[in-house]
Amino acid sequence: MSAAENPQPVQPVKLSLPLIYQQKLFEELRKDDELVILARGLGLVRLVTNLLHSYDAAGNNLIVIVGADDRENAWIGEALAEHAAISMSPRARGLTVVNTDFTNVAAREKMYAAGGIFSITSRILVVDMLTGLLNPEIITGLLVLHADRVVATSLEAFILRIYRQKNKVGFLKAFSDNPDPFTIGFSPLATMMRNLFLRKVSLWPRFHVHVAEALEGKKKAEVIELEVPMTDAMRDIQNAVMECVEISIQELKKSNPGLDMDDWNLDSALLKNFDTIIRRQLEPNWHRVSWKTKQIVNDLTVLRSMLQSVLALDAVSFLQQLDTIHAAHSPAPGSTRQTQSPWLFLDAAQTIFETARRRVYSSSQRAGPDTANIDALRPVLEEQPKWAVLADVLEEIDRDLYFEPAVRDDSNGTILIMCSDTNTCRQLREYLQTMHVKPRTEKKIEEFHDPEEDKPSAAFMMRRKLRNYLKWKREFAQVNANLFSEVHKAVTGAVDPRLAKSRAPPNKRRRVRGGGTVGAGPGRLDNGSIAQYFEKPGEVAELMAEIQIREEETKQKEDVVSDPLEDMDDYYQLYEMQDLVVIHAYDGDMDEHVLEEIKPKYIIMYEPDAAFIRRIEVYRSSHNDRNVRVYFLYYGGSVEEQRYLSTVRREKDAFTKLIKERASMSLVMTVDPHGAEDPQEAFLRTINTRIAGGGKLAATAQPPRVVVDVREFRSSLPSLLHGRSMIIVPCMLTVGDYILSPHVCVERKSVSDLISSFKDGRLFAQCEAMFAHYRNPMLLIEFDQNKSFTLEPFADLSGSAASVSAANAGANDLQSKIVLLTLAFPKLRIIWSSSPYETAEIFERLKAQEPEPDPIAAVRAGLDREAAGDEGDAQAGGQQMFNAVPQEMLATVPGVTQGNIASLMRQAENITEVANMTVEELSPLVGREAACKINGFFAKDLLEDEG
Repeated sequence: MSAAENPQPVQPVKLSLPLIYQQKLFEELRKDDELVILARGLGLVRLVTNLLHSYDAAGNNLIVIVGADDRENAWIGEALAEHAAISMSPRARGLTVVNTDFTNVAAREKMYAAGGIFSITSRILVVDMLTGLLNPEIITGLLVLHADRVVATSLEAFILRIYRQKNKVGFLKAFSDNPDPFTIGFSPLATMMRNLFLRKVSLWPRFHVHVAEALEGKKKAEVIELEVPMTDAMRDIQNAVMECVEISIQELKKSNPGLDMDDWNLDSALLKNFDTIIRRQLEPNWHRVSWKTKQIVNDLTVLRSMLQSVLALDAVSFLQQLDTIHAAHSPAPGSTRQTQSPWLFLDAAQTIFETARRRVYSSSQRAGPDTANIDALRPVLEEQPKWAVLADVLEEIDRDLYFEPAVRDDSNGTILIMCSDTNTCRQLREYLQTMHVKPRTEKKIEEFHDPEEDKPSAAFMMRRKLRNYLKWKREFAQVNANLFSEVHKAVTGAVDPRLAKSRAPPNKRRRVRGGGTVGAGPGRLDNGSIAQYFEKPGEVAELMAEIQIREEETKQKEDVVSDPLEDMDDYYQLYEMQDLVVIHAYDGDMDEHVLEEIKPKYIIMYEPDAAFIRRIEVYRSSHNDRNVRVYFLYYGGSVEEQRYLSTVRREKDAFTKLIKERASMSLVMTVDPHGAEDPQEAFLRTINTRIAGGGKLAATAQPPRVVVDVREFRSSLPSLLHGRSMIIVPCMLTVGDYILSPHVCVERKSVSDLISSFKDGRLFAQCEAMFAHYRNPMLLIEFDQNKSFTLEPFADLSGSAASVSAANAGANDLQSKIVLLTLAFPKLRIIWSSSPYETAEIFERLKAQEPEPDPIAAVRAGLDREAAGDEGDAQAGGQQMFNAVPQEMLATVPGVTQGNIASLMRQAENITEVANMTVEELSPLVGREAACKINGFFAKDLLEDEG
């Protein structure tokens, strides 16, 4: 089967693309190879499925989808099946997902030969293309999803390079609904298009003329916007958290003056990727930044999560979250100020904790200025303002359905409530189930009926949450009591915990502020941080007594006496769609699927989401026979509103930048967009300079070759090696990761992998195997290109250097472990690389004077130990050396030094053999004096055992 070039689509395809912008974009994609950047919420997956069906129905095509996740694969597969059923296309075969479940190589090769539409994981696809299992020349075309992730070092860019080098006629189309990554950096759009091997980009923002024409016509959804005011307590907490965030950003700017800080402001702090932006700028110098900077960066993540929690969580759950945060950021009693999070010392932090506590319970007596204890506590249980508005909206919907029944249409009449996450969904479900359940109090006057009692209320739910919180707090206090003895005394009643003060460190002067001692006021420790609050047992008992209510159990049906199978219809039945209230969390493109399945008549957006608003517009404009009413709830003047407006503004700005860059872009590619290469340059790459002694240069038939372990395709190094015109041969290697020549073997380790390899002893076994089969084994320690090129952040020394012996340092410090490794394997060469780019250049230099490796011999090296390697070199390299722990034990023996331990380990297999050596046998290895000390040490132990 050969690559087909844009076969004609079948006619029924356009039936599922009713809007004008969808049809025009579909026609563009059928004609040209291009990058499509579509605004989020405008139906990208629907467009992709229709395009795929046009090729699937034509038959005799091999289409490969790159970058799709599991949910997208499920949706695409279902959509293709529906299209095939509607159009009754006999040649349509649907979607085949190739992942780790398809381990049978012969089965994959057979499927590829038969053709169809395949969604293949990037690791499997790149290996199959390199090994020839999937010939790129027979591929009809590639569809790349999430094109914003295709950077120069990604596997997707590697796949596209291989595809374009060997296939010049197949189509290539890329899609993205995230414009932000295309606006970061210098000429970002041109760079991304170069990675994608594309020359044309198609931009479709919400303000595109065809999009606006399709969504702003006569069939607009009815939208009711409800601005909900926050309570005073919620506003105070939000302002206090924002103050903490602003001060933290200012401290970061003071501590790091040399960085680009244009985006380090309060508006940017509301974005989801603000933490990533700061860490990306600090990581190259992470080992040089102060402890305070690292702490503030971590605190920003916590503070920004609190901004969302104060709006999303109920008062009790938010207080419980604050207790957990405080415990996680507070050290043991007696610690100095420098070991705590800086924001805990701010006055705004005290406002956060005290206000959050007042939302749950407060004192029933007015405390004077000298009153330290709270005599009695009473529950407050402030409700979220949106709950009452949600209840009113549902009541309004019921009233309209009863008094003014709408004209029947194709909608199901279902009420759909959309939230930000599943936790909010559970919260709303619990509220809707209990909002009409009234807690019964002991003093209830039956004769008097207050109409206010009929209103929906969260009192029942909140009281239950408070009881659970007090039980959790009691267990939480017990955990703290086990950890810290000071708190244990306070919890048992010996000392009031709110008055407990951690002792000041000896010989330390207390810092004063405003003429007084820091922490002198209630709620603070001596060092000025917020004190952990624990209710006294008496207070807990009072609160529990206040909320001891007899929950009204719902009336249960009488027990069924007869056979349940006979009267099953009386007790089990399906709900009608118009009786359902569906609560669902925002889930990206899957939300479009939810709308199509549920067909709701009423949609309540409990929290704002710009993408979902567009999905509603597309849904309403696509169906003439469905009416939709949307209730849009948001807290006025809140972070929620600012985040929504900021998201819309940033997307608009991103598309504006892309439009300007596209207008002024001069796309110059160093190679042909289809992967063609200059013949002269291709010849020069085959020049062999391996002839020593100044001989004449010779031309080889093949470019340099590298054998790579298939597990290494998780990294970007194979892609960069291929970019340097090296032939990559994937194999399942048991010895080494990269075979550069018959004698050069390289084991690549990232820093995290290096640490784990030392911990489980795997690295020593890998070095032994390399020395057993290769003359020049090498250990490559590769750092991330965007992180610091140093081992300091990974050092885990405990205690002072003077008090740590060489053996202990070898067990605790990464650098010491590397030293012990070189002592065990003196001929091992260690390569330090600052990035994968540097590694690719190093490999190219190492291969300059070496013959090409044999893939068969590389695979056989680990399977047949006798067939490869030099035994003499293996002995010299130390394949029979000690492991880390015995080596450290030997280093503590009197007479063993860092200068002679290597000789001992090369000669002896284990400590027992060293202990049995005589002075005459040890003298040639370590010298006469050291030999006497070693022999005397083991002989003394032997005599003591016999005695």
